[in-house]
Amino acid sequence: MKTTLKSSAHFNTLNCHKAALVQEWQNVFDIPAPLGCHPTFLEKAIAWQKQAIKLGGLTSTDRKQLLGNIASKGARINIGDRLVRVWQGETHQVIVLEEGYLYLDQRWKSLSSIAKAITGTHWSGPAFFGLRK
Repeated sequence: MKTTLKSSAHFNTLNCHKAALVQEWQNVFDIPAPLGCHPTFLEKAIAWQKQAIKLGGLTSTDRKQLLGNIASKGARINIGDRLVRVWQGETHQVIVLEEGYLYLDQRWKSLSSIAKAITGTHWSGPAFFGLRK
């Protein structure tokens, strides 16, 4: 019985910790935290952003080089990967399945169809989700 109480208390502590991280994300990034993110990811992203604000972040040259490397090589995605895109203040998450994608509890055949559903216009799905230029 003590184990259950301890686990329950630990779970409640984690929930409170995650709630605080979600609030801190909102304060630091000025947008809602992505749903379903692990607290460790939230902690690291918040810490990096605070450091970037304080120390200036990446130089424009470094940013271009990093983005250029991603775009030129084309990002590889694996089954189970989560693609996150903020569009007009709303966070959209897609999970890569063995055949297709999961978005809003529905299976989709292509990222382009998901991008069109989000924006209302035709987009290259990989470009919309930042997988290539």
